[in-house]
Amino acid sequence: MIMKGVTLRGLEVFEALAEHGSVAGAAQVTGLSQPAVSQQMRNLETALGVDLVDHGRRPMMLTSAGRSFLQRTRSVLRELRLAGSELTVMDLAHLSTLNLGVIDDFDNDLTPRLVTLLAESMTKCRFKLITAPSHEISEEIRARHLHLAIAASSGEVMPGVVEYPLVRDPYIFVCAKGAVAEAGGIEALMQALPLLRYDRAQLIGRQIEAHLARLKLSFPERFEIGAHLSLMTLAARGTGWALTTPLGYMRAVRLHDRLEVHPVPFAPFARQISLFAGRDWTDDVPRNVAHTMKMLVSDMVIGPAWASLPWLEGELRILED
Repeated sequence: MIMKGVTLRGLEVFEALAEHGSVAGAAQVTGLSQPAVSQQMRNLETALGVDLVDHGRRPMMLTSAGRSFLQRTRSVLRELRLAGSELTVMDLAHLSTLNLGVIDDFDNDLTPRLVTLLAESMTKCRFKLITAPSHEISEEIRARHLHLAIAASSGEVMPGVVEYPLVRDPYIFVCAKGAVAEAGGIEALMQALPLLRYDRAQLIGRQIEAHLARLKLSFPERFEIGAHLSLMTLAARGTGWALTTPLGYMRAVRLHDRLEVHPVPFAPFARQISLFAGRDWTDDVPRNVAHTMKMLVSDMVIGPAWASLPWLEGELRILED
C-alpha cells in the first residue's frame, strides 16, 4: 500500500528539485508555480517523516535520506513512464512494412523488448529487423534499405534522413580489476599495457582515434578488435586497457566482476545515439518509436549504470529532441 500523502506529483517534484537544485528550476521543469513546488515538497516530507533536502542551503542539497529515496523515486518514475509508453505510444496497425536497424549495443535485452512492443502493435505488418555496428546501420538507412535506424551519430547530415537524438553515451576507461592500483595509477597503466583498439572501420573506432589525435596522444599499434565482447574479454584478462562507453560496458555484464571502470584521464568526450528515419517517415511513427526507445534505455541501461557507476549521473543521459 502506498503511504498516505505520497503522490506521483510529489515524486516528480522531488526528482526535479534534486536535478536542478532550486525551487525555481523544479517549477520550470514541472510547470508548477514555485509556491506549489514548495508545498509538494512539504507534503512529501511530512508523509515520509524525514527531510529529503537541506532547505537552508543554496543550491539545495539532498540529505542522506534524500539521496537514498531519490534512487527509489527514479526507479518508480521510470517504471510508470515506461508503462505509459507501452500503453499509448505504439499505434502501428496502419503499417504494411517496417524495416528497422538497431545498433548491436542493445542486442542483449533492450532490442528484444523493443521488438516485442512493435510486434504487438503491427498486426498486419511485414517486419524486418537487423542488428549491426553503427557504420553498417548508417549505410543501410542512407541506401533506403531501412525505414528506421537506431545507431551512433557521425554528426554528418544525411540527405533525405531525419535524426532524432536519443542518448548521450560518454567514453570511459576500462581495464582489469585491480590493474590501476597495481600499476600505480591510470597514466602508468596506459604506458605499461597496450590500448585495445576498436576496428577503425567501425564508427566507434574512428571516433576514439580522432579524439586521441586531437589531444596528440599516441599509443603503440598492437591490437585492433572488431568484436566488442572480445575486446572486453581481453581487457578483463589484463591484456590491455580500452576506451568504450557505458552502453558497451553494460552489454558485457558477465565480465563486470573482472573489470574496473574510470572516467577517461584526459579531456572527456561522448558519442550520440540517435534514431534515423527516412524523410517520408517524418510523422508520428519515428517520434513514437524514439520516445519508447528513450523509456527503454532509461529503464534498462541508464538506471542500472547510474546505480553501479554513480559518477556517470548526468554524463550518461537521455537527450531531448
